[in-house]
Amino acid sequence: MNQYQIAIDGPAASGKSTVAKLVAKKLGACYVNTGSMYRAVALAALNAGINPASEPDKIAASLASWNIESVPDGEGSTSVVLNGVPIPAAALRTPEVSNAASDVAKIPAVRAYMLELQRACRSLGLIIMEGRDIGTVVLPDATAKFFVTASPEERARRRLAQTGEVAEGATLASVAAEIARRDFQDSHRAIAPLKPAEDAETIVTDGMTPEQVADRIITTFEQKRK
Repeated sequence: MNQYQIAIDGPAASGKSTVAKLVAKKLGACYVNTGSMYRAVALAALNAGINPASEPDKIAASLASWNIESVPDGEGSTSVVLNGVPIPAAALRTPEVSNAASDVAKIPAVRAYMLELQRACRSLGLIIMEGRDIGTVVLPDATAKFFVTASPEERARRRLAQTGEVAEGATLASVAAEIARRDFQDSHRAIAPLKPAEDAETIVTDGMTPEQVADRIITTFEQKRK
C-alpha cells in the first residue's frame, strides 16, 4: 500500500481544509482533518457539561469513555465517530465547539490520545493530513510539508463567509479579534504549538484560488516523491 503523506498546517481560516480536500481529490488520496478530532472531544465535553477552559482534568479523566475514531467515509475522506456514532459535520463546526476545541487542544492527555489516533491513519495509504502540528509532531517524516496561511484580514473574511462558523451578528472586526485570540492560544501553548516545520514550504494564499494552491502542493509533492 502507498503510504506517502502530505502534511498541511496553518492557522484558523487559512483555507487549508479546502485545499487539503482538493489535493486529496486530485491525487485519489484520503483526506484527514485532525481538527475535527479535537472538535469531537470538545463536543463530548460540552455535552457532558464540562468546561474545557476550566476543567481540563475532567476531560482527561473522561477520555477512556469517549471512544473517538477517524474512519474512511468511502468518498476519499474520513468521518469522526464517537462511541460508535458518526458525528454530523455541522455539529463540529458551531462557534461554541470551535472555541472549545482550542482549549481542548492544550490538554496534554488529549494531545497524547490524538497523536496515537492520528498516526494510525498512515495505514490508509496516501493521506493528506491537515491541522496545527502535523509536520512538526504528528508526521515529522511526511513526504511533503506545507504551512498554508493568509493575511489576518483575508482569513477573517473567509471565516465570516462560512456558514455556522461564527456567532449570529458577528462582524468582520469581531471575527478578526477571535481569530487573533485563537492564533495566540495555538501558537503559545506549551505542547505542540502552531508553527511551520523547518522543512515546510510556506504558502500565503491571498490572491490565490484553492485550485492554484492545490496544484502548487501537488507539484512539490510529485517532485519529492520522485
